[in-house]
Amino acid sequence: MKKTNTSAKKKIPNFYLNKLKNPKIKKIYLEFKKNIIEFSDKKLCVAVSGGSDSLALTFLVKCMSLETKIDYLYCHVDHKLRSESSKEASKTKKLLKNHGINLNILKWTGKKKISNIQEQARLNRYSLLFKESAKNNINTILTAHHVDDLYENFFIRLIRGSGLKGLISFKNKVSRIDKNKNILIIRPLLNISKKDLMYVSKNTFGSFVNDPSNYNEKFLRIHVRKIINDLFSNKKNNLNIGLTLSNLDRSNKAIEYYVKKNIEMNVKSRFTNKIIISDNFFNHPDEVVFRSLNVVLNNFSNKSKLTRGSKIINLYKSYRKSEKYYKTTLSGCIFEKVSKSVIISRET
Repeated sequence: MKKTNTSAKKKIPNFYLNKLKNPKIKKIYLEFKKNIIEFSDKKLCVAVSGGSDSLALTFLVKCMSLETKIDYLYCHVDHKLRSESSKEASKTKKLLKNHGINLNILKWTGKKKISNIQEQARLNRYSLLFKESAKNNINTILTAHHVDDLYENFFIRLIRGSGLKGLISFKNKVSRIDKNKNILIIRPLLNISKKDLMYVSKNTFGSFVNDPSNYNEKFLRIHVRKIINDLFSNKKNNLNIGLTLSNLDRSNKAIEYYVKKNIEMNVKSRFTNKIIISDNFFNHPDEVVFRSLNVVLNNFSNKSKLTRGSKIINLYKSYRKSEKYYKTTLSGCIFEKVSKSVIISRET
């Protein structure tokens, strides 16, 4: 019996090491390692949907764990939105167990509203992953978003009228969804294509779950995906969306520089529950003022959920229209214009 266990323990690392002998898989692994190097010494939570992208990520993380000797946490969220979802979760768990990985299945229970179901699912998925990570003293979650997702997100936000910051928001490898939770979302595959991740999945674990919602044309993302595929399939289209995103990112950083300076020079905190904004705070281009307000309100508010940009834009417009006195509330804060200054205090 002991010999069998020893043999199994050797077999699992050998499976991963042998797969890394494939030059293409090795190249993708080295790119992944370069992207994750600053977090590789920490315990991480890996979000596993069971699809080709997340299983490729799972394989890459497991390979890294053989080097770091750290046991990472692997989690799957069963949304229970489809009758076969629990069966798929069990299938993925069994597949990974056969390759030395323990998959934790988290279940989204309770009523689910029909409207905006994909956004609901996304928020609940992160909520469950946050709770499980916190329970295991983990503050970093890895997701399998790749370069194709980056392009899709850019076009979706373009269609929906996002500003500069929104258009490039997905480009950031590191992000934080809930400002009161010290948990980071890391996307270490943003410079790797879906095609390459599919190759890794097929040539390692061999099978993966196909979510039918990925083909459901009632979702905008599916239409955008088709447009992108059509554009890229025509070699005459010399597309370089990555360069566009890099140029936008550079412009965004310039604006962020002036936002930081505006806050440093014109926001004073004299009390723990009150801040004073000088009149000069508003003597900048609209985008700088809007973003400055966004930062101040979201940092000062006790609310865990970030205030939507549209509400802050409306607040700024009302401020501009008012003459000497204006008062309103937003995100748990009282915003009060008195003469040439603005006082922001927390609601009691």
